[in-house]
Amino acid sequence: MTLRWVPGWNGLNEPEAVSYVAAVEAADGQELEFGVARAINDFVTGCKQDKIWDAIKACCILAGARTLDGCLVPLVGVAPTRNGTEAGWNYNRETGLAGNATNNYLNSNRAANASSVINNHFALYAASMPTANFTALAGADTFYRISRGNGQVLNSQNHSSISQLNTTLFTAGFIGMSRSAQDSYVVRGNGSSITASKSQDRTSTSNVSIFASGTTQYSNARLSFYSIGESLDLAALDTRVSNLITAIGAAIP
Repeated sequence: MTLRWVPGWNGLNEPEAVSYVAAVEAADGQELEFGVARAINDFVTGCKQDKIWDAIKACCILAGARTLDGCLVPLVGVAPTRNGTEAGWNYNRETGLAGNATNNYLNSNRAANASSVINNHFALYAASMPTANFTALAGADTFYRISRGNGQVLNSQNHSSISQLNTTLFTAGFIGMSRSAQDSYVVRGNGSSITASKSQDRTSTSNVSIFASGTTQYSNARLSFYSIGESLDLAALDTRVSNLITAIGAAIP
C-alpha cells in the first residue's frame, strides 16, 4: 500500500501528525478518511498554538483508526501494551475503546514518576463512564488516579486522603488533573476546573495504567483519548481534545 500523507498535502503540515497518520494507516492496512487525518493535524497545530504540545509526553488517540492495532499507535511517546482477554476489547472508531471491567487494561509504558511530582498532568476523554460501582478509569495506585466509588471521585497525589472533590466533574467528556505546585493541583471535568489544596507527598515508579488503577479496579468505560506528561493548561487541552473527538466523529461515514 502506498501511503498518501506527505507534509503540506491538503493542509496536513504538522510533521508529528503526518508521521502518526502514516503509522496508523500502516497498522490498519488502509487509508484514513481525509477528515480524520485533518482533525489530527488540527489538534497538533492547536496544541502548539496553545503552548501545551511539549508537555504531552505519552498520548494515544483511541478513536479514528480503523482497527484496534491502529488505535494503539501512539501520537506521542511509546505505544501502550494491552493486557487481559484479547476478545474483551470493544473498539468503535467514533467513540473509542472500552474495557471489560474484568481484567483488561492498557499499560501506558510511562512511569508515574517520569515527570516531576510537582510538574505533571494526566487527562482522558471518556465517551461513556464506567457502570461498575467502584472502578478506576486510569492511574498509578500510589501516585494518582481518576476513579469513582467509596467516596472518591477525582484523585491525585496522596489520593487515599482525598474523600471527594466534586461529583459533577466526574462525567463523560474530558477529565484531567494537572499539578505545578507542591500544595495544590487543578482538576477539570464537565467543562469546569477546581483547585484542590493537597500537598504532594507520594511517588510511584509504577507505569500508569488505562482502564485500571495499577492492575486492579478494572473499568468498562469507553475512552477516546489519554495524555500523560508535564503540567499544562487543562482548559486549553479540554478544548483541543473535545474538538478532535467531535471532528473525528463527523468525518467517519
